[in-house]
Amino acid sequence: MKITVNGRPKTLREGATLDDAVAGEEYREGSLVAVHLSVETVTKKTNDFEIVTPNGSMVLHLDDGPDAEKFRSIIGTVEGVTARWVTRKIVAFGSFSSDIKADPADRLYRKFDCFFSLGGGDNQTTYIMVAKNDHRESYGAGAGRIGRITVGRHLIEGLSEGEGISEIRPVMSEVSTENVDVTSDMSYPMEEGYSVDTNVLIKLDHRSPVAAEHILITASDMVLEVTDPTGSYIASSEDLDADIKPEKAAVRDTGSVTVRNEGAGKGRIYIYKDKRQVAQSHSSAGKVERGLAIVSMAKKGDRISVVTDPPRILSVGMTQKAGGEFLSKAGVKQVRKGDTSDGAVIVEQTPELTVEALKSGTVETFGVPRDRVYRIEITAEDKITSYYFRKVTGLSHKPIGALKVQFAFEGASMITFYGDEMRGKLLHPQPLFKKVKRGDIGITNQARPYCGLMGIRLQDSKEYGPTGEEPYGTNIVGRFADDLKRLLAEAEEDKTIYITEDKI
Repeated sequence: MKITVNGRPKTLREGATLDDAVAGEEYREGSLVAVHLSVETVTKKTNDFEIVTPNGSMVLHLDDGPDAEKFRSIIGTVEGVTARWVTRKIVAFGSFSSDIKADPADRLYRKFDCFFSLGGGDNQTTYIMVAKNDHRESYGAGAGRIGRITVGRHLIEGLSEGEGISEIRPVMSEVSTENVDVTSDMSYPMEEGYSVDTNVLIKLDHRSPVAAEHILITASDMVLEVTDPTGSYIASSEDLDADIKPEKAAVRDTGSVTVRNEGAGKGRIYIYKDKRQVAQSHSSAGKVERGLAIVSMAKKGDRISVVTDPPRILSVGMTQKAGGEFLSKAGVKQVRKGDTSDGAVIVEQTPELTVEALKSGTVETFGVPRDRVYRIEITAEDKITSYYFRKVTGLSHKPIGALKVQFAFEGASMITFYGDEMRGKLLHPQPLFKKVKRGDIGITNQARPYCGLMGIRLQDSKEYGPTGEEPYGTNIVGRFADDLKRLLAEAEEDKTIYITEDKI
């Protein structure tokens, strides 16, 4: 069978499921997928049909009765018929044959009602009529009521005899529950003509570099979690501790993506289902180009696969050679700094923001020898403590972070690094340690002055932690998993030490 996946044609075996459709596509397991049904399937399900005439289109909303079902089954027969006669009461399109049984009883018809009639009581001359005003009459087919014209009613008065119905088609909206199923069930059966969106494609707004980068960082694993759904938008509050500044504000149209830049919820990402006015507290970050149905039907706790245009342009963690090749593919020129050898590891990129890198066309990549990037392990069960460490070091948004040495000298029992005192005030004391070992990494919590200070213990101790504090003032975050002697050989006050959780 032939379907479309993310705008591209794809051929599947008969009996294939959604699991087959998403294979090889940009998609994260457990996230929502939109399945746009085929015209044939929608015709069987929908109650709204567009009737195309020379003067424009009308929308017919079907009733739930048998005459409406009859209309679905003969749509192909009705296409091409003309307005056979027009009176002050009705417009009649036909004729065509049907199997409708004659019924001479009269009925009350309301303005814009749509119904069947039989010419002379003969179903070989069947008509579809639209009432132009309220009246009671017998049209030979009983009530024959199909539905009502809901859109394009002004066209009824302008129709003339001889003008025809050129096409009847189901009204197919990208977000209509009758046209699309949104699911994470990979056993969902595929049928010919289906169209599948495995992700939400967001075209980033280059007028808001910081807000755009926030989208790229938050969805770095290609997933956003819906934390705050409403009738007007869905929102993700995964990172409300971001350094967001006011940027371009614009009308929030359907599909607009914004980032709150001030106040409660600063850093929250919004994707809009309905139009809203300009708000200076919202920076325009992008626009949904595909997958709006996923947005429209997502609920709290749902996961959404996200793809951005452009993708993030960050070479940190790559070698100078690999970084240069990566940047070149993105259309950006590399200027090497620091250790410029091919095998050196890139630890800093300037500019780091994707939009600014594209605008500049050139980025500087600062490299260091591979053995100057030290491995650490974050083991803290307390999410606030581990979050603080990753946020302050930069590991929250790139594979290599940095620690700036505050205090280090030969023979000391610890080495300490600058932290963020304001963020450190949120570090609640954790269970007291009984003993810290050489290589343990800790943070001074809110129970002590200089909260947020970070350190590595160089000697085992039962009394003092990695920042020199007693147990009640220390939160253990993890361990230094590399060569401490090598670290100490280069550590000096105000020097930057590069760290990673990855193997490079």
